[in-house]
Amino acid sequence: MNLAKKAGSKLPKRKEEFLYRGRKVADLAKLSIEELAGLLPARQRRSIKRGLMKENKKLLSGFKSKDSVRTHIRNMIILPDMVGKSLEIYNGKSFEKVEVMPEMIGHYFGEFALTRGRVQHGAAGVGATRSSKYVPLK
Repeated sequence: MNLAKKAGSKLPKRKEEFLYRGRKVADLAKLSIEELAGLLPARQRRSIKRGLMKENKKLLSGFKSKDSVRTHIRNMIILPDMVGKSLEIYNGKSFEKVEVMPEMIGHYFGEFALTRGRVQHGAAGVGATRSSKYVPLK
């Protein structure tokens, strides 16, 4: 019994179902896109009210037929219908695999596939001056 508790404690536990602005994901999925826009932050609400672009509409129809979608579109908003599906978002070099979670609703695709890598500086190069070659000992 003690062993079962230890094994179970390693898994992340969700205390209760995820709510977005006081509504469950299933309830959000039933809303029309205009009604959902009223719950989203201002930037996302504005882009939906101005109308989704032709590529975004095509992407939405692709989600209905497939579980996994590859896309270059980074300005698409994550909608409740997309929860549980997987995406491959282009970051300028490669496709980043992303599993859509309920917490991602209202965010843009591009937020989950970063375009700039982390810079790790090495030693000074060939043309470096004497002062820039100085590396203190620890």
